[in-house]
Order: sequence, then structure tokens, then C-alpha cells
Amino acid sequence: MRELALKIKIYQVKVLSKSCVYGLRALLYIVSEKPRGAFVNIREISEQLEISFHFLTKTFQVLTEEGMLRSYRGPNGGIALVKEPEDIFLIDIVCALDGPDFFDKCLLGLAGCGEAAPCPAHDFWISHKAALREEFSTTSLAKMGTKINKEKLRLGP
Repeated sequence: MRELALKIKIYQVKVLSKSCVYGLRALLYIVSEKPRGAFVNIREISEQLEISFHFLTKTFQVLTEEGMLRSYRGPNGGIALVKEPEDIFLIDIVCALDGPDFFDKCLLGLAGCGEAAPCPAHDFWISHKAALREEFSTTSLAKMGTKINKEKLRLGP
């Protein structure tokens, strides 16, 4: 019974930060809803996905600093992808927003977690992070955008 309770608690852990999840959703909105290279109004994305405008703006600032987005001020301004969606992979976004060491950190955020001093989620994370890293490394925004459109998947509430 205790083992089951522990597994349930482990699966309640959110793997990606809120900023990363929102960034992924917003970029997927852009590639699935807008023409390539088009500037998209941040307020539109915020409203369509029900994400705080200010939170989204801060997330986009990081992605702009990382060279994934460019911004343009003015009435027709907004943000646009710098690279083609085929050249932006999920791992690029995760590393930009959750850090380049995302796959090396403890899932629970505990310092010193490892074989010598594992956390309760250590075995689970070790067994899944390599597969997750591989999937994120080979899945582009273009691939996800195509899937969203083909299967009519949702990005918002």
C-alpha cells in the first residue's frame, strides 16, 4: 500500500515548469494557426490560450534572448519565429526555459540526488529521462503543428 501511495505522489510531480508548458503551447499555437514568418500579437495568443499576458511576455523574452523569436513593436507587431519550425525542436524550448541541465537535474529538485543518495523519484526519472530526451530531440515544432492540424488537437481550454 505504501508503495502505491509513493507511485501516485511521483506521478503528480509536474516535469516541466509552468513557463515551459506555456512557451510550448504558445509556439505550437503560432505554427498551427498562423502563416510562416507572420508576426502574431501576444495579446491574441494570451487570450486564445488563456495564459496571463504578462507571464507570456516574460516567457517570450527568454525565447527571444535564446534566438528563437523576434519581436516587432507597433500596431501590426508581435512575435515571430526566427527559424523555420522544422529547425526548432522541443528540446530547444525546454532547455531555453527550464535550463540546459533539465535532463540532468533531480525530478524533485533535490541537490545531490544520485545513485549514492537517491530521492523517491530517482529510479523513475532515470528510467524515463533518456527516452524523453530522445523524443524531445527529434520532435520539431513543424511535426507537432502538423499533428495538431491533422488530428484537430487542442492547445487551450
